[in-house]
Amino acid sequence: MIRRTVLALTVLSALMLAGCGTLARPEGPLRIAPESLIPVADPRIRSNDTAKLQALADQIESRLSADGGRERILALSGGGANGAYGAGVIVGWTERGDRPSFNVVTGVSTGALAAPFAFLGPEWDDELRDAYVGGGTNGLLSARTFSALRGPSLFSSRVLRDLVDRNVTPELLRAIAAEHAKGRRLLVATTDLDTEETVIWDMGVLATQGDENALKLFRDVLVASASIPGIFPPVLIAGMTEQGQVVQDMHVDGGVNTPFLAIPEDLLLWTNPSQHRANSALYVIINGQVGRNTGVTPGRIDGILSRTYESMSKSSLRLALAANAAFGARNGMSVTMSSIPDNITVSSLKFDTASMQALFELGRSRAVSGEAWASVNQTGRPEPLVAPQTLPEDEIPEVLATPPTPAAPPGTPAPHPETGTQPAAPEP
Repeated sequence: MIRRTVLALTVLSALMLAGCGTLARPEGPLRIAPESLIPVADPRIRSNDTAKLQALADQIESRLSADGGRERILALSGGGANGAYGAGVIVGWTERGDRPSFNVVTGVSTGALAAPFAFLGPEWDDELRDAYVGGGTNGLLSARTFSALRGPSLFSSRVLRDLVDRNVTPELLRAIAAEHAKGRRLLVATTDLDTEETVIWDMGVLATQGDENALKLFRDVLVASASIPGIFPPVLIAGMTEQGQVVQDMHVDGGVNTPFLAIPEDLLLWTNPSQHRANSALYVIINGQVGRNTGVTPGRIDGILSRTYESMSKSSLRLALAANAAFGARNGMSVTMSSIPDNITVSSLKFDTASMQALFELGRSRAVSGEAWASVNQTGRPEPLVAPQTLPEDEIPEVLATPPTPAAPPGTPAPHPETGTQPAAPEP
C-alpha cells in the first residue's frame, strides 16, 4: 500500500507542484577549476563506449590469466527497501560456507549500497547487516523529509546521505583500493538523465585516489544510484565535455535504464569464449520478484499506477535476465539468480526496520539452506526463466504475509477459473 500511495503522490505532485520545487542548474559550463571536481583518473565508463568497456574486460581477463583463475561476477539489482533480502542472501551465503570470491561485483540502486561490502568479502558482513537492518533507514520517507515544495522530489535525500556517509569511510576506501590493486573490480551504475545513458563507475579508481575529493564523489555516486526519480532528488556530478569544459550532469537511479549490471548492453551480442570464461559464472541477486502475479487491478489511480510500474519493472527484469543468459550460453558462462519468492507481500518503499529485518532473515535462511538459488534458462528465452520459488505458508514471516481476501457477499458470482475476474452482475 505504501508504494501505491507514494507512486500516486509522485505523479499528482509533479502535476500540481511543477515549478514549485526545482534544482538550480547553471545554464552554461561551470567556471571553476576542473581539478577541484574531476578525479585524476576519470572513473566513468559510458555504456556506449565500447573501447573503454573492452579495455575493462581486457584488464579483468589479463589478471585472470596471470592468476590461472576463473571469472566470478556478482550483480546486485535495484529494489529499494527490498535490498535487505539481498543483504541477507550474502550473509547467509557466508554462513553456508560456499560463498565464492568475486573478480567483479556490480551494484545498481540499493544494490550499489550493498556492493562495496559484498566486494570486500565476509569480513564486512557485520557492516552490511547494519546498513540494512541497523535502523539507519528509519525516516527515509516521512513527514520530516517531505520536500515537494522545496525540491524536485517528494522527499529529501538527507537520511539517505546520512546512511551513506556513515558507512562509506576512509577505511572502506582503503580496503577497496587494496582489492582494486589485485585486479578485482567494483562497479556501480547511475543513469545520466542529460544523455539518457547508463554510466558505469569504476569505484576502485576513486578508492585508489583516496583523498577527500574522491571520498565525496564515491558517496555522491552511491546516493545518485539509489535516488529514485520523483522520490529522491537527482545528484549533480561534475563532468567534462570533449572541449574541456566542466559541466554538471544530472544523475539518478541506475535502475532507470538497467535493473542490474552484468554484461553492458554494448557487449551483449559479443561472442568471444576464452579458457577462463568457459568456466565462469554470473550470480544475480534480484531484490524483488520475477514472476507474474495475476489479480484484479483496482480502478483507482494508485492501483493503476502501482500495477503498471510493477508490470513494467518485471518485464524489463525478465528481458535483462534472458539477454544475459543468452550471452552466457554463447560464451560458456553459467547464470544463476536469487529473487524474493512470489507468494509474499513486499514493497520497495517500505523502509521500516521490522519489514527489512524480516526480508533480511528470509534471504539469510534461504541462502543457508541452499534454496535461494535457481539456474536461469540457458536458451535465453524470457519464459520460463527460473524454477518457481515459493514458500510454504507456515514459513512466511507475519509482516510479509499477504492479507486474506475478504469474503464475497452472499450471492456474488464465482470468479472466472482462469482469469480470476468477476462476472458482470445481472441486470435488475
